[in-house]
Amino acid sequence: MQAAPVRATAIPTFTGALRAVESLLMSSGQRTARRNAWTSVLEDRRRAQDRVEAQRVLEAVGTVHG
Repeated sequence: MQAAPVRATAIPTFTGALRAVESLLMSSGQRTARRNAWTSVLEDRRRAQDRVEAQRVLEAVGTVHG
């Protein structure tokens, strides 16, 4: 008796499924706005990290000369 053939159908990831739904429901302008907003969030995080690093450097310099 032969085994049934195995189908190699890729199961979409959750993220991929969400992106597919998003592309169906949202206009390209809304997608662009969402991407721009996320880019802004990432840039704000980077600037905040830079501020923390600069503060540490200033504190280190202040303790050496203070």
